[in-house]
Amino acid sequence: MKKAFAILFSAVLITGCGQNNNEGQNESGSGSESEALKEVSVVLDWTPNTNHTGLYAAKENGYFEEEGLDVEIIMPGEAGADSIVASGQADFGVGYQEGVTQARVQDVPLVSIAAVIQHNTSGFASPADKNIESPKDFEGKTYGGWGSPVEEAVMASIMGQENADVSEVDIVNMGDSDFFTAVQRDIDFAWIYYGWTGIEAELRNEDINMIYLTDYSEKLDYYTPVLTTNEDLIEEDPETVKAFLAAASKGYNFSIDNPEEAAQILIDAAPDLDEELVKKSQEWLASRYTDDAPRWGEQKLEVWKNYADWMFENELLELELDAEQAFTNEFLPE
Repeated sequence: MKKAFAILFSAVLITGCGQNNNEGQNESGSGSESEALKEVSVVLDWTPNTNHTGLYAAKENGYFEEEGLDVEIIMPGEAGADSIVASGQADFGVGYQEGVTQARVQDVPLVSIAAVIQHNTSGFASPADKNIESPKDFEGKTYGGWGSPVEEAVMASIMGQENADVSEVDIVNMGDSDFFTAVQRDIDFAWIYYGWTGIEAELRNEDINMIYLTDYSEKLDYYTPVLTTNEDLIEEDPETVKAFLAAASKGYNFSIDNPEEAAQILIDAAPDLDEELVKKSQEWLASRYTDDAPRWGEQKLEVWKNYADWMFENELLELELDAEQAFTNEFLPE
């Protein structure tokens, strides 16, 4: 969830648009054995995890090839996925509604094309023995974060509902420290995704208290993560966007229907991952990719407007968002 928007905006200005326009793709976006596959890239937001399984499944099972694409999955590096996609250095990426929102209000051409997970599964976690059971309990405690103003704004928002004061929280930057190490060393709580770190806590038999953002505000039920692309690619090569999402959708639906097999695909692609964690996380996420949506990837205007309004009200945006420009469902398969 780390953001580097100064890098993002400068990258867009310096690099400009550089989408891959390889030859060999027919008008329908699908290829045949006699045609060269179109090379495209997708950059992850973080190291491989179960948010990304559908992409790896689509690659391993040949779904991208069926759509005429040769897809390379790449790591974000220091610049971050948003900046790489917005500048055209990668065709697609994994991002967050927050990042796309901040980019759009500054005219950065980043567009969300699919919601990986339908509802926000993140929240503030702490070891049970810290006795942090509600936002009011944040007072007098130390929070370990990544240095984004969003963190304090979210804490202030939910603490305010219990007449608690965010200024009573000691906020420190824990960088890349592991949650479990950090809470043993110098912090009391942190912001995590339950589908990964929460599942890891279960496997470690470590009791944690979880305060989900969605329990306190529907405006905080935003899409995280999302798949993104550059607005210029949508305008210049919509068939590639359609082909990419057709394959990605197959990959995520495969992961929904076959979580154990999908987990093994991710493990094979990223063997440094903890096998037990991947399998348990994949099982937990399988029903949450689509959840109550009519299809995988579907996004609602209301969700984009709600969170953007919350960000604007909390002075996290200089301008109001034109939400209809921030996302599209146009390229999702029916």
